Amino acid sequence: MNNAKTAVLIDSGCDVTAEICKKYDIRVMPLTIMYRDKCFSDTELEIEDPHYIYKHFKEEIPKTSALNTQEVLDAVKKAADDGYENVISVSISGAMSSTFSTVTTALNEAKEAGTLKKVFAFDSKNISIGAGIFSIWAAKLLQDGKSFEEVVQSLKDKIWDVHLCYYMDTLTYLAKGGRITPSVAIVGKLLNLKPIISCNHNGVYYTVAKIRGSSRGVEKLVEEMITPIRDASRCWICLMNGDGEALAETAKKMIFEKLPAANIIMEKQIVPSMAIHTGPGLLGIMVFSF
Repeated sequence: MNNAKTAVLIDSGCDVTAEICKKYDIRVMPLTIMYRDKCFSDTELEIEDPHYIYKHFKEEIPKTSALNTQEVLDAVKKAADDGYENVISVSISGAMSSTFSTVTTALNEAKEAGTLKKVFAFDSKNISIGAGIFSIWAAKLLQDGKSFEEVVQSLKDKIWDVHLCYYMDTLTYLAKGGRITPSVAIVGKLLNLKPIISCNHNGVYYTVAKIRGSSRGVEKLVEEMITPIRDASRCWICLMNGDGEALAETAKKMIFEKLPAANIIMEKQIVPSMAIHTGPGLLGIMVFSF
């Protein structure tokens, strides 16, 4: 346990590996994947079959269910039982999910009930590892001996130091999930446009670039993310994919060609709750400057 007796809580949409969560004692509250006749937790599917969503897309595109207050309170109680007195939570963008609002309500309730002494709910204004990287940063600072207040201030100071972009093979799933309009997806398909998307300062998707055809998609994404880096020792890089392992390997090779000292701290397939809204053939690169 860290000296500040502060636990770090995240929702599974923050996309942090189990290994890193174990290393820093980051506690994960799983989102739920709902099919017509069955439900799975994000973490359950990620362990048992990370490609399950993709394998069954033709049969059904499932829905996701955000956390409820009781699930957060249960996670808080477990942290308190383990000796933690304070909680810092990190959530995916509040503009795209109700999770941040739910966690905020639950943490305040736990504080009022005396279960916790100090609480802070952080809206990352981002998605996937663009949110999760803040939990890793916070947990590392806590392990390094920083106080609750110092970590909270650092999160506020660092919020715009994360740059996450995704190359997507199709806009179809963003449209079906209500993230973009169907007409935009149709035009993109007709023109064979492959988008690179990110989150703006309001925590919603915007298009960074559109590439005609997929041949330059990986190259453009790597160029967009790596070119601005001036000091590799002051950056963490994460490499994500959605049923796109080959794309990730290509990107990794390009990254080291352009930046031999690159510090790639995490490589993984995105969690099912994120895959539902993006579909197959996805590549993401995250750069966090510190």
